[in-house]
This record gives sequence, C-alpha cells and structure tokens, in this order.
Amino acid sequence: MARVTVEDCIDKVENRFDLVLLAAHRARQVSQGAQITIDRDNDKNPVVALREIADQTLSPGDLKEDLIHSLQKHVEVDEPEENFADAAEGEDAPEALTFDSMSEEELLAGIEGLVPPEKSDDL
Repeated sequence: MARVTVEDCIDKVENRFDLVLLAAHRARQVSQGAQITIDRDNDKNPVVALREIADQTLSPGDLKEDLIHSLQKHVEVDEPEENFADAAEGEDAPEALTFDSMSEEELLAGIEGLVPPEKSDDL
C-alpha cells in the first residue's frame, strides 16, 4: 500500500496549514457522500482526500473556494438601490427623506444633561 505524505501534496498546496484545512474539508465531503475522483483502495476518507490533492484530480483553488463558502454564515448580495429621483416622477414615489439636524453645542448640552447611573452597594 502506498502512503501519502505531506511531501506528495506540498508542491500543490504551499502552506501545510492550508493543506490540512483543505484535506479535512474534502474528507468531510467524502463522508457526506461526495463522489471520489480516484480509486479508494480500502483507504479511509482523509487518505483519499490527500491522494486526490496529490494526484491533482481536484483543484486546490476550487476546494478553497468551497471551504470558504461552507464557512460563510451571511452572504451579501449586491442589489441595485432604487433611485429616488427616478421614482419621484412616478405616482408611487416615496416622500423625500428628511432628518432633524442638531448642532454640536446642542449635542454637548444633551450629553452633559445625562445623569450617570447610581452605584449599587450589592457589588
């Protein structure tokens, strides 16, 4: 049985830490039922993942993208914002947004008027 070592994979993925992350991610994919790209030869999933990386049957870049995508909890979607100037011409145009303005002096006077919380003897 041929052994897969880090030296077999290190020329495909330069960083050993990245290699471990990618191989672990691929091993999880295989255990969840992903199709393997090499013969299993009675090897366990981590060895299969390392052999796939060493034989270049999988692109390390694609594995890295898939790993990043699997770790993301919130994906922002760029949607075009509605232009209020264009919408103002139509019947259903929203009213113009206005905000109250406050001068710096008024803001400082408001902050100075705040009362600090009372200290408790329970602590």
